[in-house]
Amino acid sequence: MTSHTDHHGRGAALTGRELNRLAVTATAHCLTGCAIGEILGLVIGTTLGLSNAWTIALAVVLAFAFGYSFTLVPVLRSGLAFGTALGIALAADTLSITVMEIVDNVIMLLIPGAMNAGLDTWLFWASLAVALAVAFVAALPVNRALIRRGKGHAVVHQHHR
Repeated sequence: MTSHTDHHGRGAALTGRELNRLAVTATAHCLTGCAIGEILGLVIGTTLGLSNAWTIALAVVLAFAFGYSFTLVPVLRSGLAFGTALGIALAADTLSITVMEIVDNVIMLLIPGAMNAGLDTWLFWASLAVALAVAFVAALPVNRALIRRGKGHAVVHQHHR
C-alpha cells in the first residue's frame, strides 16, 4: 500500500491497483487534451504547407493549451480563483504533457514520410495513432509516480465536484 491523498482529497492508502487505475485515468485525461492540440496543430501545419519544425511547434503549443484547459476548466468550476486554478493545472500537467509531446513528435519524425504524408493518407493517420499510443505508455509511469507522491492529478481531483 502507498500512502497518498486519494482522488477525493481524503488521506488514504491506495493499493497498487487503485493507483494504477487513477494513473490510467489521469493519463487518458491528459492524452485527450494533448491529442486534440497535436492533431489540430499537425493538420493546420500540413494544410498550410509549414515546415516540419513550424508544424511541430504549432502542435506542441496547441497540445499544451488544450491539455491545460482540460484541467483548468473543471478546477475553475470548483470555485478557485483563476491564478490558483492555473497553478494547479500547470503543476498537474506540465511533466505529463512534456513527456507526451516529446515522445509523440519524435515518433512522428522517426516514421519515414509521416510528417510529409498528406492528410488523406493512411500513413499520416496511422503514424499519428501510433505516436499518441506510445506517448500514453511513456506518460503513464510519470503520472503514476506523481499521484503516488500526492502530486499531479491527485491534487486536481481534490477540486473536482
